[in-house]
Amino acid sequence: MLDLEFSEKLEKVRTSMHSLAKSLLRPIARKYDEAEHEYPKELDVFRGMPVMGGGKKKKDADGEKKKKKEPTDTGTNVATVVTVEEMCWGDVGLLLSIPNAGLGNAAIAAVATDEQKERFGNKWAAMAITEPESGSDSGSISTTAVLDGDEWVLNGEKIFVTCADRCEAVVVWATLDKSLGKAAIKSFVVEKGTPGFKLEHLEKKLGIRASDTGTFVLKDCRIPKDNILGSAEIKKTEGFKGVMKTFDNTRPMVAAMANGVARAAIDLTREKLEEAGYVLDYSKNPNNLSSVEKEFYWMEAHLEAMRLLTLRAAWMADNEQFNNLEASMSKAKAGRYGTLITQKCCELLGPLGFSRELLAEKWMRDSKILDIFEGTGQIQHLIIARNILNLSSKELK
Repeated sequence: MLDLEFSEKLEKVRTSMHSLAKSLLRPIARKYDEAEHEYPKELDVFRGMPVMGGGKKKKDADGEKKKKKEPTDTGTNVATVVTVEEMCWGDVGLLLSIPNAGLGNAAIAAVATDEQKERFGNKWAAMAITEPESGSDSGSISTTAVLDGDEWVLNGEKIFVTCADRCEAVVVWATLDKSLGKAAIKSFVVEKGTPGFKLEHLEKKLGIRASDTGTFVLKDCRIPKDNILGSAEIKKTEGFKGVMKTFDNTRPMVAAMANGVARAAIDLTREKLEEAGYVLDYSKNPNNLSSVEKEFYWMEAHLEAMRLLTLRAAWMADNEQFNNLEASMSKAKAGRYGTLITQKCCELLGPLGFSRELLAEKWMRDSKILDIFEGTGQIQHLIIARNILNLSSKELK
């Protein structure tokens, strides 16, 4: 039976996170938008709290992982996207600044061993993928990792790293052998303070200014052999899949961020339209709607589609179903239409939409990055097409 209502447990998560976003994040959103690179001390209340990220798989009485699992709608991934949407309704930049809730934490939760989760699970972990010569094509990264005895030696440069200054560790993507292409790309946990690992500078940005973004340089950076996430074995058919699995968890999270920002903009627009005398009557014939009403209903319809795609991708992850297609669909839809919705809200609000008196212009600035990081919309369309047409990355570029 198809049930599109939240369970009681999920509804409690949603309402509690919404209250937190409304009381804590929304009131300080403008403050830290203007105070770029200043750490929001109000977020210290989250230290030690599991805000985002996966948990350990349950085991049966014999200690073996269960082969069969009953479908559930209250798993970690669904709860996470619900939480993220509500928190980003408060402020997406502040959500990205919450301690121990970095994208690196999601990577560790997705592919780390139990021992690695024990060592790194309580650290604030950022994710370092993008390089000066490698943007959307994650497979073309050139940062190298060479095994020297019991240590990996890393060399390279990583740019646009979220939480670069505030994090305690970074999940760095590097290649074991450039000539072998994507199969040789692995992810490594590098702790802050490691010799040869330097934060070069912080960026000044258009949006999500409450979140710090920076560049790291790795020069003969040595880390323990067991800091690699997953196996060091290079398998030409599967090597890159293990690393890319991280995106299947994080892309729905980014989609949820876009959902939250878009919903905040729509809620404000509805409030201002009603103050101006508009009556939003959903029983009207579509041909009798005003231009403003049509625009507003268009935004609501796309937001609902964004949310349903996101929840589906997260539900599949919780139920151990391959969700590469659905994760990219949710990211592509939410990233693009989140941007369009916040822009449209600013248009409908007129001068108020571009005034700093309200947060609408800030949401428009914040939403743009959500269509870019964790894979641009264009890359998501490529992944979707490859899945549907059953073509490899070499066959469809």
